[in-house]
Amino acid sequence: MSKVKRIFEITQEIDFLSPQKEFSLYWETFLASDLGKVYQCIPWDELIKEFRVKDFRHGRSSIFSPQGKLALMFLKAYTGFSDRRLIEHLNGSIHFQLFCGIFLGIDKLVDYKIVSRVRTELSKHLNIITCQKVLGESWMPYLGCKHVVLTDATCYETDMRYPTNVKLLWECTHWVYHQVKLTSKYLKIQMPRNKYLEQKQKYLHYSRKRKKSHKETTLRTRSLLYLLEKLLVVQDNIEEQYSIKISYSKKYNQRMKVIRKILFQQKTMFKTGESVKGRIVSIDKSYIRPIVRGKEVKKVEFGAKVNMIQVDGINFIEHLSFNAFNEGTRLVSSIRCARSLFGKVTHVAGDDIYATNKNRKYATRNKLTTCFKRKGRAGKYEDQRVIISRELRKERATRMEGSFGTEKEYYGLQRIKARTEKNEILWIFFGVHTCNAVKIALRLPQKNALKKAA
Repeated sequence: MSKVKRIFEITQEIDFLSPQKEFSLYWETFLASDLGKVYQCIPWDELIKEFRVKDFRHGRSSIFSPQGKLALMFLKAYTGFSDRRLIEHLNGSIHFQLFCGIFLGIDKLVDYKIVSRVRTELSKHLNIITCQKVLGESWMPYLGCKHVVLTDATCYETDMRYPTNVKLLWECTHWVYHQVKLTSKYLKIQMPRNKYLEQKQKYLHYSRKRKKSHKETTLRTRSLLYLLEKLLVVQDNIEEQYSIKISYSKKYNQRMKVIRKILFQQKTMFKTGESVKGRIVSIDKSYIRPIVRGKEVKKVEFGAKVNMIQVDGINFIEHLSFNAFNEGTRLVSSIRCARSLFGKVTHVAGDDIYATNKNRKYATRNKLTTCFKRKGRAGKYEDQRVIISRELRKERATRMEGSFGTEKEYYGLQRIKARTEKNEILWIFFGVHTCNAVKIALRLPQKNALKKAA
C-alpha cells in the first residue's frame, strides 16, 4: 500500500483534524483530475512485484518509495519533460507529488539526476513480457473486440547526430589522442609525436564546407584511418611498457574495444566500398544500428525497431530490437502474443509485408480473417470478406499508424535521450504504456456509468 493511500485512510478515520481534512481535499481533487484518472488505472502493486523494487534497509532512505519510482517514470513520459524540468515541476505541483507518493511541503528537490538513477535502477529488472501481462489483465475490462488484432512495426529514433564515416573516425581519433595525452601526463613522460593537430585543422576546414567532394571525403577518411591506427599503437606501447603503474577502468576498456572494432570495420569498408554486418555508427551508443525504412523523408533511421500489436486502440510491444529485422516474419508470434494476453483471436490486420505465403497458410489453418488481398479464386462469401478486409485495413492504417505518431509527439518517444541500451528500452516501455494508460483513463467514466446503470 502506498504512503499516499495510507494517509488518505487516516484522514477518513480522524475527521476532526484540519490538516488532514485539507490533505483529503487535495487527494480528492487529484483523483478527479486527468492525472488522477491515469493513476487509478495503473496496477501499482503488481508492477512493483514484477520490477522487484524494494526499499533499502541499510543506508540513507530513498525519497521515492518503490511505487514512487515507477510513478516517476510514468510521469516523465506523461509530461515529456527533461529530467531537470520534471524535478522543477515536481517541486511546484501538488498533483505531481501525490502521483509519486511524496509530499515535499516547503522542501525542494535539487538533485535532478535522481530521475536518471531511478531509470537505471528500474531498467535492470524490466521484463517486457511479464509487465505487459500485468497491464493487460488490469485493462481487460475496458477493452472491446479483444479478438481483433492489428500489427505493424515502427522505429523509435535515438538522440544522436547523423553519422558519417569521417565524423565517426574523427570522434575515435579525438578520444584516443586525449587518452594518450592523459596517460603521458600521469606517467610524467614526453608526449609521443603525432600529426593530430595538423589533421585537426584539416578536419575543421573540411567540416565547414557545405558540399564535400568524393575526393576530399576519401582523403579525409584515409588520413584519419592512418592516424587512428597510429595512436592506438602508441597507446598500446605505453600500456605494455608501464603496465605495473597503470590500471584502467572497465568503461575505458569497453570504449577501446569499440574503437578497435570501428577501425576494423572502417578499413574494410574503405577497401571494399561495401557496408559491413553489425556496423557501429556511434562510439557512445555502440548498440545502435542503421535501419533502412525506405521512407521518402527518412530512408535510414537510427534507434530501436519495434513490432507492435494493437487491441482496441491499446498497443503492446511484441518484439523490440536495435538490429533490423523483417516484421513480415513476426505475424505468427504477434498472434501468439495477443492470445497470451487476451485469449482467442479471430481477425488479424497488417500491411502488405505480412502477406507472405507462410502467413496466409497459417491464417487459413487457424481460421483467421485477414486483410490480405486474395490470391486465386473468390470464395462463397467474397462480398462479406471484402468488406471486412477493407475495414481491417482502414483501421490499421489510421488508428494504429496514428497511435505511433501520438506516442512520438506527446510521450517523449520522438528522440530518445537515454544513454544506455537498457535505459532506452525502459524509456520506450513507459512511453508506450503511458499513452495506453491515458486512453484507458478516458474509458473509466464510461465503465463506471455502465456499472451504476446495471
